[in-house]
Amino acid sequence: MGGKQLGFTDYELTTAKKRTKREKFLAEMDAVVPWQALIDLIEPHYPKASKKGGRPPYLLGTMLRIHLLQQWYSLSDPAMEEALIEVPTMRRFAGIELISDRIPDETTILTFRHLLEKHGLGEQIFDTVKALLAARGVTMRQGTIVDATLIAAPSSTKNKEGKRDPEMHQTKKGNQWYFGMKVHAGVDKDSGLIHSVVVTAANVHDLTPAAELLHGEEEVVYGDAGYQGIAKRRDMEGTNAEFRVAMRPGKRRALPDTAEGKLLDLVETAKAHIRSKVEHPFRVIKQQFGFQKTRLRGLAKNRCKVNVLAALSNLYQARRQLLASV
Repeated sequence: MGGKQLGFTDYELTTAKKRTKREKFLAEMDAVVPWQALIDLIEPHYPKASKKGGRPPYLLGTMLRIHLLQQWYSLSDPAMEEALIEVPTMRRFAGIELISDRIPDETTILTFRHLLEKHGLGEQIFDTVKALLAARGVTMRQGTIVDATLIAAPSSTKNKEGKRDPEMHQTKKGNQWYFGMKVHAGVDKDSGLIHSVVVTAANVHDLTPAAELLHGEEEVVYGDAGYQGIAKRRDMEGTNAEFRVAMRPGKRRALPDTAEGKLLDLVETAKAHIRSKVEHPFRVIKQQFGFQKTRLRGLAKNRCKVNVLAALSNLYQARRQLLASV
Protein backbone atom coordinates (compact mmCIF):
# COMPACT_ATOMS: atom_id res chain seq x y z
CA MET A 1 0.00 0.00 0.00
CA GLY A 2 3.07 2.30 -0.13
CA GLY A 3 5.31 3.49 2.68
CA LYS A 4 3.61 6.83 3.32
CA GLN A 5 0.88 5.60 5.63
CA LEU A 6 0.07 3.18 8.38
CA GLY A 7 -1.71 -0.03 7.42
CA PHE A 8 -5.45 -0.02 8.07
CA THR A 9 -5.17 -2.30 11.10
CA ASP A 10 -2.27 -0.27 12.54
CA TYR A 11 -4.35 2.88 12.19
CA GLU A 12 -7.24 1.26 14.05
CA LEU A 13 -4.95 0.17 16.88
CA THR A 14 -3.58 3.70 17.29
CA THR A 15 -6.98 5.31 17.73
CA ALA A 16 -8.31 5.38 21.26
CA LYS A 17 -11.96 6.03 20.41
CA LYS A 18 -14.54 3.25 20.49
CA ARG A 19 -14.39 1.20 17.29
CA THR A 20 -17.50 1.07 15.20
CA LYS A 21 -18.97 -2.17 13.88
CA ARG A 22 -17.67 -1.28 10.42
CA GLU A 23 -14.14 -0.65 11.69
CA LYS A 24 -14.10 -3.95 13.57
CA PHE A 25 -15.40 -5.86 10.52
CA LEU A 26 -12.89 -4.24 8.14
CA ALA A 27 -9.98 -4.80 10.54
CA GLU A 28 -10.88 -8.53 10.69
CA MET A 29 -11.22 -8.79 6.92
CA ASP A 30 -7.96 -6.89 6.44
CA ALA A 31 -6.25 -9.58 8.50
CA VAL A 32 -7.81 -12.64 6.80
CA VAL A 33 -7.93 -11.73 3.09
CA PRO A 34 -4.84 -13.20 1.33
CA TRP A 35 -3.99 -9.85 -0.26
CA GLN A 36 -0.64 -10.77 -1.81
CA ALA A 37 -1.97 -13.99 -3.37
CA LEU A 38 -4.89 -12.09 -4.93
CA ILE A 39 -2.66 -9.26 -6.18
CA ASP A 40 -0.30 -11.83 -7.77
CA LEU A 41 -3.33 -13.37 -9.49
CA ILE A 42 -4.61 -10.11 -11.00
CA GLU A 43 -1.28 -8.36 -11.69
CA PRO A 44 -0.52 -10.03 -15.08
CA HIS A 45 -3.81 -8.60 -16.42
CA TYR A 46 -3.58 -5.17 -14.74
CA PRO A 47 -2.56 -2.16 -16.89
CA LYS A 48 1.00 -0.94 -16.41
CA ALA A 49 1.99 2.73 -16.18
CA SER A 50 2.24 4.35 -19.61
CA LYS A 51 5.69 5.41 -20.79
CA LYS A 52 4.12 8.35 -22.63
CA GLY A 53 3.24 10.09 -19.39
CA GLY A 54 -0.34 10.75 -18.42
CA ARG A 55 -1.90 9.60 -15.19
CA PRO A 56 -0.46 6.37 -13.79
CA PRO A 57 -3.02 3.65 -13.06
CA TYR A 58 -4.22 3.35 -9.46
CA LEU A 59 -2.37 0.92 -7.23
CA LEU A 60 -3.75 -2.59 -7.85
CA GLY A 61 -3.99 -3.15 -4.08
CA THR A 62 -6.23 -0.07 -3.77
CA MET A 63 -8.53 -1.16 -6.61
CA LEU A 64 -8.82 -4.69 -5.18
CA ARG A 65 -9.72 -3.30 -1.76
CA ILE A 66 -12.35 -1.02 -3.32
CA HIS A 67 -13.82 -3.97 -5.25
CA LEU A 68 -14.13 -6.01 -2.04
CA LEU A 69 -15.70 -3.05 -0.20
CA GLN A 70 -18.30 -2.96 -3.00
CA GLN A 71 -19.14 -6.63 -2.41
CA TRP A 72 -19.32 -6.36 1.40
CA TYR A 73 -21.58 -3.30 1.34
CA SER A 74 -23.51 -4.02 -1.88
CA LEU A 75 -22.63 -0.68 -3.47
CA SER A 76 -23.08 0.33 -7.11
CA ASP A 77 -20.11 1.98 -8.86
CA PRO A 78 -21.38 5.56 -8.26
CA ALA A 79 -22.29 4.73 -4.63
CA MET A 80 -18.80 3.27 -4.09
CA GLU A 81 -17.18 6.47 -5.39
CA GLU A 82 -19.37 8.54 -3.04
CA ALA A 83 -18.58 6.27 -0.07
CA LEU A 84 -14.83 6.78 -0.64
CA ILE A 85 -15.37 10.53 -0.51
CA GLU A 86 -17.74 10.48 2.48
CA VAL A 87 -16.67 7.56 4.70
CA PRO A 88 -13.19 7.87 6.25
CA THR A 89 -13.15 4.22 7.41
CA MET A 90 -13.65 2.94 3.85
CA ARG A 91 -11.11 5.40 2.48
CA ARG A 92 -8.50 4.26 4.98
CA PHE A 93 -9.24 0.61 4.26
CA ALA A 94 -8.63 1.28 0.55
CA GLY A 95 -5.34 3.01 1.43
CA ILE A 96 -6.42 6.45 0.20
CA GLU A 97 -5.45 9.72 1.87
CA LEU A 98 -7.99 12.27 0.72
CA ILE A 99 -5.58 15.21 0.87
CA SER A 100 -2.83 13.71 -1.23
CA ASP A 101 -4.47 10.93 -3.25
CA ARG A 102 -6.88 10.86 -6.17
CA ILE A 103 -10.07 8.94 -5.49
CA PRO A 104 -11.00 6.46 -8.25
CA ASP A 105 -14.21 7.53 -9.98
CA GLU A 106 -17.10 5.22 -10.86
CA THR A 107 -15.70 4.56 -14.37
CA THR A 108 -12.37 3.37 -12.93
CA ILE A 109 -14.25 1.13 -10.47
CA LEU A 110 -16.35 -0.28 -13.34
CA THR A 111 -13.24 -0.87 -15.49
CA PHE A 112 -11.65 -2.92 -12.71
CA ARG A 113 -14.76 -5.11 -12.43
CA HIS A 114 -14.74 -5.63 -16.21
CA LEU A 115 -11.09 -6.72 -15.97
CA LEU A 116 -12.04 -9.41 -13.42
CA GLU A 117 -14.97 -10.57 -15.58
CA LYS A 118 -12.97 -10.64 -18.83
CA HIS A 119 -10.18 -12.86 -17.44
CA GLY A 120 -12.36 -15.19 -15.32
CA LEU A 121 -10.67 -13.85 -12.18
CA GLY A 122 -13.77 -14.23 -9.97
CA GLU A 123 -13.46 -18.02 -10.19
CA GLN A 124 -9.69 -17.80 -9.60
CA ILE A 125 -10.19 -15.61 -6.51
CA PHE A 126 -12.60 -18.26 -5.16
CA ASP A 127 -10.06 -21.03 -5.86
CA THR A 128 -7.24 -19.06 -4.22
CA VAL A 129 -9.28 -18.58 -1.04
CA LYS A 130 -10.27 -22.28 -1.04
CA ALA A 131 -6.58 -23.24 -1.28
CA LEU A 132 -5.76 -20.93 1.64
CA LEU A 133 -8.52 -22.49 3.79
CA ALA A 134 -7.42 -26.01 2.86
CA ALA A 135 -3.79 -25.16 3.76
CA ARG A 136 -4.96 -23.87 7.15
CA GLY A 137 -6.93 -27.09 7.72
CA VAL A 138 -10.25 -25.26 7.97
CA THR A 139 -12.17 -27.42 5.46
CA MET A 140 -13.10 -31.07 5.78
CA ARG A 141 -14.08 -33.10 2.71
CA GLN A 142 -16.16 -35.99 4.05
CA GLY A 143 -19.58 -34.62 3.17
CA THR A 144 -21.31 -32.11 0.91
CA ILE A 145 -24.65 -30.36 1.26
CA VAL A 146 -26.15 -29.22 -2.05
CA ASP A 147 -28.68 -26.42 -2.24
CA ALA A 148 -29.79 -23.47 -4.38
CA THR A 149 -31.06 -19.98 -3.63
CA LEU A 150 -32.87 -17.48 -5.85
CA ILE A 151 -31.48 -14.01 -6.55
CA ALA A 152 -33.96 -11.57 -8.05
CA ALA A 153 -33.13 -9.51 -11.14
CA PRO A 154 -34.74 -6.18 -12.02
CA SER A 155 -37.87 -6.81 -14.08
CA SER A 156 -37.76 -3.20 -15.27
CA THR A 157 -37.50 -2.54 -19.01
CA LYS A 158 -36.13 0.99 -18.49
CA ASN A 159 -32.81 0.31 -20.15
CA LYS A 160 -31.14 0.80 -23.55
CA GLU A 161 -32.68 -2.34 -25.05
CA GLY A 162 -36.11 -1.64 -23.56
CA LYS A 163 -36.47 -5.22 -22.32
CA ARG A 164 -35.74 -7.46 -19.36
CA ASP A 165 -32.44 -9.29 -19.12
CA PRO A 166 -32.81 -12.17 -21.63
CA GLU A 167 -30.51 -14.44 -19.59
CA MET A 168 -32.71 -14.22 -16.49
CA HIS A 169 -35.90 -16.28 -16.26
CA GLN A 170 -39.04 -16.75 -14.24
CA THR A 171 -39.66 -19.60 -11.87
CA LYS A 172 -42.41 -20.48 -9.43
CA LYS A 173 -41.57 -21.25 -5.80
CA GLY A 174 -44.55 -22.10 -3.64
CA ASN A 175 -47.31 -19.91 -5.01
CA GLN A 176 -45.02 -17.04 -5.95
CA TRP A 177 -43.29 -16.20 -9.21
CA TYR A 178 -39.68 -15.00 -9.20
CA PHE A 179 -37.65 -13.44 -12.01
CA GLY A 180 -33.88 -13.74 -11.87
CA MET A 181 -31.16 -16.30 -11.39
CA LYS A 182 -30.22 -19.19 -9.14
CA VAL A 183 -27.03 -19.71 -7.15
CA HIS A 184 -26.32 -23.44 -6.64
CA ALA A 185 -23.75 -24.29 -3.98
CA GLY A 186 -21.91 -27.33 -2.69
CA VAL A 187 -21.14 -26.71 1.00
CA ASP A 188 -18.86 -28.65 3.32
CA LYS A 189 -21.08 -30.41 5.88
CA ASP A 190 -18.64 -29.85 8.78
CA SER A 191 -17.36 -26.32 8.28
CA GLY A 192 -20.35 -24.85 6.38
CA LEU A 193 -17.94 -23.36 3.81
CA ILE A 194 -18.70 -23.25 0.07
CA HIS A 195 -16.48 -25.46 -2.08
CA SER A 196 -18.43 -25.30 -5.39
CA VAL A 197 -20.72 -22.71 -6.91
CA VAL A 198 -22.75 -22.63 -10.16
CA VAL A 199 -24.88 -19.75 -11.45
CA THR A 200 -27.87 -20.43 -13.73
CA ALA A 201 -31.12 -18.78 -14.77
CA ALA A 202 -33.86 -19.18 -12.13
CA ASN A 203 -35.84 -21.74 -14.17
CA VAL A 204 -33.01 -24.32 -14.21
CA HIS A 205 -33.90 -27.30 -11.97
CA ASP A 206 -31.77 -27.80 -8.86
CA LEU A 207 -30.78 -31.27 -10.10
CA THR A 208 -29.33 -30.06 -13.42
CA PRO A 209 -25.96 -28.74 -12.15
CA ALA A 210 -25.86 -31.00 -9.05
CA ALA A 211 -22.93 -33.10 -10.32
CA GLU A 212 -20.82 -29.92 -10.66
CA LEU A 213 -21.34 -29.22 -6.94
CA LEU A 214 -19.54 -32.37 -5.78
CA HIS A 215 -15.75 -32.50 -5.42
CA GLY A 216 -15.68 -36.31 -5.68
CA GLU A 217 -14.16 -37.14 -2.30
CA GLU A 218 -17.32 -36.93 -0.22
CA GLU A 219 -18.72 -40.03 1.44
CA VAL A 220 -22.17 -38.53 1.92
CA VAL A 221 -24.30 -35.93 0.10
CA TYR A 222 -27.25 -34.12 1.69
CA GLY A 223 -30.00 -32.30 -0.20
CA ASP A 224 -33.54 -31.07 0.32
CA ALA A 225 -36.58 -32.67 -1.33
CA GLY A 226 -35.80 -30.84 -4.60
CA TYR A 227 -32.93 -33.31 -5.09
CA GLN A 228 -35.13 -36.42 -5.06
CA GLY A 229 -33.83 -38.81 -7.74
CA ILE A 230 -30.28 -37.44 -7.69
CA ALA A 231 -28.69 -40.90 -7.21
CA LYS A 232 -30.33 -42.23 -10.40
CA ARG A 233 -29.00 -39.47 -12.68
CA ARG A 234 -26.53 -40.48 -15.36
CA ASP A 235 -24.04 -37.75 -14.36
CA MET A 236 -23.88 -39.32 -10.88
CA GLU A 237 -22.67 -42.69 -12.19
CA GLY A 238 -19.39 -43.62 -10.54
CA THR A 239 -20.14 -41.50 -7.46
CA ASN A 240 -19.48 -43.57 -4.37
CA ALA A 241 -21.17 -41.16 -1.98
CA GLU A 242 -24.31 -42.08 -0.06
CA PHE A 243 -27.19 -39.70 -0.84
CA ARG A 244 -29.33 -38.51 2.09
CA VAL A 245 -32.10 -36.51 0.47
CA ALA A 246 -35.08 -35.11 2.37
CA MET A 247 -38.45 -36.81 2.07
CA ARG A 248 -41.10 -34.79 0.26
CA PRO A 249 -43.09 -32.71 2.83
CA GLY A 250 -46.43 -34.39 1.94
CA LYS A 251 -44.92 -37.85 2.39
CA ARG A 252 -43.38 -36.85 5.73
CA ARG A 253 -46.68 -35.46 7.02
CA ALA A 254 -48.32 -38.79 6.08
CA LEU A 255 -45.88 -40.89 8.17
CA PRO A 256 -47.84 -43.30 10.41
CA ASP A 257 -47.95 -42.73 14.17
CA THR A 258 -46.01 -45.95 14.82
CA ALA A 259 -42.54 -46.65 16.20
CA GLU A 260 -41.21 -46.93 12.64
CA GLY A 261 -42.99 -43.74 11.54
CA LYS A 262 -41.55 -41.83 14.51
CA LEU A 263 -38.07 -43.16 13.78
CA LEU A 264 -38.31 -42.07 10.13
CA ASP A 265 -39.44 -38.61 11.30
CA LEU A 266 -36.42 -38.41 13.63
CA VAL A 267 -34.13 -39.33 10.74
CA GLU A 268 -35.67 -36.50 8.67
CA THR A 269 -35.11 -34.07 11.56
CA ALA A 270 -31.46 -35.16 11.82
CA LYS A 271 -30.98 -34.70 8.05
CA ALA A 272 -32.58 -31.23 8.23
CA HIS A 273 -30.28 -30.28 11.13
CA ILE A 274 -27.18 -31.11 9.06
CA ARG A 275 -28.65 -29.48 5.93
CA SER A 276 -29.19 -26.21 7.82
CA LYS A 277 -25.42 -25.59 7.56
CA VAL A 278 -25.97 -24.62 3.92
CA GLU A 279 -28.12 -21.69 5.05
CA HIS A 280 -25.14 -19.97 6.73
CA PRO A 281 -23.22 -18.97 3.59
CA PHE A 282 -26.46 -18.04 1.81
CA ARG A 283 -27.41 -15.86 4.79
CA VAL A 284 -23.98 -14.17 4.77
CA ILE A 285 -24.16 -13.45 1.02
CA LYS A 286 -27.80 -12.29 1.02
CA GLN A 287 -28.26 -10.65 4.43
CA GLN A 288 -24.80 -9.67 5.66
CA PHE A 289 -23.45 -8.60 2.23
CA GLY A 290 -26.86 -7.53 0.89
CA PHE A 291 -26.86 -9.51 -2.38
CA GLN A 292 -30.60 -10.08 -2.72
CA LYS A 293 -31.05 -8.48 -6.11
CA THR A 294 -28.55 -8.27 -8.93
CA ARG A 295 -27.68 -5.01 -10.67
CA LEU A 296 -25.59 -6.69 -13.35
CA ARG A 297 -27.05 -7.98 -16.60
CA GLY A 298 -26.22 -11.42 -17.95
CA LEU A 299 -24.99 -14.57 -16.22
CA ALA A 300 -21.25 -14.11 -16.95
CA LYS A 301 -20.97 -10.88 -14.93
CA ASN A 302 -23.03 -12.37 -12.13
CA ARG A 303 -20.93 -15.55 -12.15
CA CYS A 304 -17.81 -13.47 -11.50
CA LYS A 305 -19.54 -11.58 -8.68
CA VAL A 306 -20.96 -14.73 -7.04
CA ASN A 307 -17.53 -16.41 -7.05
CA VAL A 308 -16.00 -13.38 -5.31
CA LEU A 309 -18.90 -13.34 -2.82
CA ALA A 310 -18.45 -17.08 -2.14
CA ALA A 311 -14.75 -16.46 -1.41
CA LEU A 312 -15.58 -13.54 0.91
CA SER A 313 -18.34 -15.51 2.64
CA ASN A 314 -15.85 -18.33 3.35
CA LEU A 315 -13.28 -15.88 4.78
CA TYR A 316 -15.97 -14.27 6.92
CA GLN A 317 -17.24 -17.60 8.26
CA ALA A 318 -13.72 -18.89 8.93
CA ARG A 319 -12.37 -15.60 10.29
CA ARG A 320 -12.11 -16.80 13.93
CA GLN A 321 -9.92 -19.79 13.01
CA LEU A 322 -7.89 -17.70 10.56
CA LEU A 323 -7.32 -14.87 13.06
CA ALA A 324 -6.30 -17.40 15.70
CA SER A 325 -3.62 -18.78 13.36
CA VAL A 326 -2.28 -15.42 12.07
